[in-house]
Amino acid sequence: MGTTTVDGRAPQAYMVALQHVVVTLDGDPAWRRWWDAAGVAECELGIVAEGPLDHLRPSADICKVSGKLRAHFTCAAPEAGGGRPAELFPLAVHEVTGMFEVIREAMGLGALPPVPPLPELPDHARDLDVTCKPVPPESNAADPQGYLTLTQIKEFFGEDS
Repeated sequence: MGTTTVDGRAPQAYMVALQHVVVTLDGDPAWRRWWDAAGVAECELGIVAEGPLDHLRPSADICKVSGKLRAHFTCAAPEAGGGRPAELFPLAVHEVTGMFEVIREAMGLGALPPVPPLPELPDHARDLDVTCKPVPPESNAADPQGYLTLTQIKEFFGEDS
């Protein structure tokens, strides 16, 4: 998991909320059955949360590598980076299920199962390692990029293009 940042700080509560949603879906029997239909052993999901100024549209990079699906996405980080993770669960559910909807379409899978109720957040979940990268300095371009390109997503996660 990672985030772009202007001030060097990650929206920690939101990143925890995103991780909690992903872990919950991973452990849900209906979601496991849905994924089994993919015929791919596992899905490696990389998420980069971008601030409101640099998140004009989401980016996605999906490919099969060594028998697993590698899916990297950008998503919007909330404007107020603080708060408690539980307050951010609805936004995190929306973003994560949106990512899996893109994966579903790319792989020709059936409809997503319903999202199970989210359990209470375990205490250890609050200690999340998030990679922070600064937002590139503004250029004088008339139409600033406003989002991470697929190449930048791969570079973010340290992968070759």
